[in-house]
Amino acid sequence: MSPAESLVATLVEQGLTVATAESLTGGLVCAALTTVAGSSKTVRGGVVSYATDLKADLLGVDPDRLHEVGPVDAQVAEEMALGAARLLGADVGLATTGVAGPGPADGMPAGTVFVAAAGPWPGGVKSRRLALSGDRDEVRRASVDAVLDLLDELLRG
Repeated sequence: MSPAESLVATLVEQGLTVATAESLTGGLVCAALTTVAGSSKTVRGGVVSYATDLKADLLGVDPDRLHEVGPVDAQVAEEMALGAARLLGADVGLATTGVAGPGPADGMPAGTVFVAAAGPWPGGVKSRRLALSGDRDEVRRASVDAVLDLLDELLRG
């Protein structure tokens, strides 16, 4: 069973719905989940907020924070995850934001990524900073794996 299959099964078993807010992954997290047969029982949808202004306008990320530190930030990832859950009416929100490369962006080196998950666990929202290596595709794939792993850890307690 793939990680996505296991995660979808756990979400369905726990009666939880999930939504995604993605920047550097451009929809790959939602795609990984919806590849799984039966994912319609849990996946609500996703928002690709590649442009920084969309993170504020669509997902409710604090525009002052975006202006001060940029989109590659733990708090931004957490607010994206919360925004996805709220906007799409899901129990769980997942988010990815970062620099896929090949070069630096927003003052951060390529491979700097933040993933977050918001949901019904103690603390409500958790994020993780990643320092990934590899080319653009490898960074994006590793970001998908990381946010799915984070959610799996939180769901399993």
